[in-house]
Amino acid sequence: MSGPQGSLGSRERVLAKVRAALADVPRGEDPGDVPVLRRYDRTHRQGPALDLLVDRLEDYKAQVHRVAEDGLPGAVAEALARRGAARVAVPGDAPAEWFADSAVEVLRDSPWEERVLTVPELDAVDGTVTGCAVAVAETGTIILDTGEHQGRRALTLVPDYHLCVVRARQVVDSVPEAVERLEPALPQTWISGPSATSDIELERIEGVHGPRTLEVLLVE
Repeated sequence: MSGPQGSLGSRERVLAKVRAALADVPRGEDPGDVPVLRRYDRTHRQGPALDLLVDRLEDYKAQVHRVAEDGLPGAVAEALARRGAARVAVPGDAPAEWFADSAVEVLRDSPWEERVLTVPELDAVDGTVTGCAVAVAETGTIILDTGEHQGRRALTLVPDYHLCVVRARQVVDSVPEAVERLEPALPQTWISGPSATSDIELERIEGVHGPRTLEVLLVE
C-alpha cells in the first residue's frame, strides 16, 4: 500500500509545481508562446574582465600569455617551441598566419573536405591549436562550439596539449552572457583549465577527459 500511495504523492507534488509555474499563463494560450523571464545576474565584475579571466585560468593551472595581434604568430611559435611540438593538429579553417613563424608540421582536420584525422592520428600529434567561441571571465571557462577556427570536438579532446587563441572581444563577464552568444544546436565543449579529476581518496589525476596541458594566448 505504501509504495503506490507514495508514488502517487510524488506525482501529485510534481504536477502541483507545474500548475503553479503555469498559473500566470492566460487561459487558452499556449504556454510555449509565453516568454519566460530569466532575471539572471549578468555581471559579477570583480575587476577588469581580461584580468579576471587570466586570474581564473592561472588558478586552474592553465598557462596564459597576453599578446598583441601582430605578435600572435610569434607567440604561437614560442608556445609550440616551449612544448617541443613538431606536429600539431588544427581545424581546417585555422588561419595560416597563426603558424607563419612556426617550424611545426601542421595537420589540418577538415571534415567538409573529407580530410578527417583519425583518433590514432590525433593521439600521435604533439598538440592542437584552435580558437574559441567565447570565454567567461568570472569562471575562467573557455567554450568551443565547433564554429570558426575551432574544429570538431575530438580535435581538442584527444591530444594531450591544447593551445587556444582567445580574443579580447570574445571575453564576457558571466555565464549568462556567454550562453546568449552560443547557438544551442551546436555541440559545445566547456573548458575550465586542464582536464583533471580525483578518485575517492582525492588523488588528482590529469588528462582523463581531455588535454593535461592548456595554454592560452589572450589577444588584446
